[in-house]
Amino acid sequence: MLRPTVRHRPFGTAPSGEDVDLWRLESPSGVYAEVLTYGGVLHALGVPGTGGGTDNVVLSLTSVDQYAEKGPYLGALVGRYANRIAYGRFTLDGATYQVPLNDRGHALHGGPEGFDGRVWEAQPLTDDGDTAGLRLSLHSPDGDMGFPGALDVTVTYSLDAAGTLSVDCTATTDRPTVVSLTNHAYFNLAGAGDVLDHTLQVDAEAYLPVDEGGIPLGPLRAVAGTPFDLRAPRLLGDCVRSTDGQVARAGGFDHCWALAGREPGPLRYAARLAAPGGTRVMEVWTTAPGVQVYTANHLDGSLTDGTGRSHERHGAVCLETQHFPDAPNRPEYPSAVLRPGDTAHRRTEFRFPHLASSPEQQPN
Repeated sequence: MLRPTVRHRPFGTAPSGEDVDLWRLESPSGVYAEVLTYGGVLHALGVPGTGGGTDNVVLSLTSVDQYAEKGPYLGALVGRYANRIAYGRFTLDGATYQVPLNDRGHALHGGPEGFDGRVWEAQPLTDDGDTAGLRLSLHSPDGDMGFPGALDVTVTYSLDAAGTLSVDCTATTDRPTVVSLTNHAYFNLAGAGDVLDHTLQVDAEAYLPVDEGGIPLGPLRAVAGTPFDLRAPRLLGDCVRSTDGQVARAGGFDHCWALAGREPGPLRYAARLAAPGGTRVMEVWTTAPGVQVYTANHLDGSLTDGTGRSHERHGAVCLETQHFPDAPNRPEYPSAVLRPGDTAHRRTEFRFPHLASSPEQQPN
């Protein structure tokens, strides 16, 4: 009986001089995942289609140097705080902290030297033989990018026999801090072209409108009657070509949807992305309160994956499970505060129900 496997090879050298490895997880379902120790990048995710053939369904780059140029966070683990903190400032327990600014006057994805640019320690995992796993670990010292508290982070990529890729994030601290971790993979289930002919469903009744800097304007807004109503599957092309002011401002989607329940909790169905004709279907299940949908509005074809494929505008869509943007400054949002003695935990699963029809892979 075939079982998932894990192996690795050298990939290059980080700007820090540290060696970078590529770890490959393989499932008997035909799904494989390649993960770099640099930035914890999901470098490849191979998924069979219904018509045969396996394609890489995430955008990637060719070398460590390309990833290190601080581009669009392709496949990276981002933190300490995924998404934006307004003006890079937040107050916690009466003290104000400043994170360096790196996006239109705000702090994005943990600042200019976030977790996406670090070399993570890697440890392969084995269990009863039904799952191939890789545990990545990182220590972030007190004051790193202006955040309080020393933070110890582990992220575990797991690939099971059914082809489900799981991403488990945990973090502990020695001082009160804020934390929100996510993976920033860019998905294209067709393996090429744009994603305007993909359909997307998100299990959310509300989203966060944003200003010109991508900062939430305030309260949640109902999706009903807007291009953000993805409670039933919709073509991404119809959405991003909308004249809606929020869509026009971002050049597509770059917004956070508040998932059903809104608070962090049990694993639940969040989103479903499908290639034309359903040749590949991906479901996202998560414990996070929100999912940032980003339609690669700023890709311009200048980046390539080494196979001649250029990464063009709307060439992929990101489904970043996370806390709400700017939550450290918004007490009305689900809290992203982590205190000593507690553990922040986030689990996200990427399931491919077209590979099997088992009840476990269907939304409730």
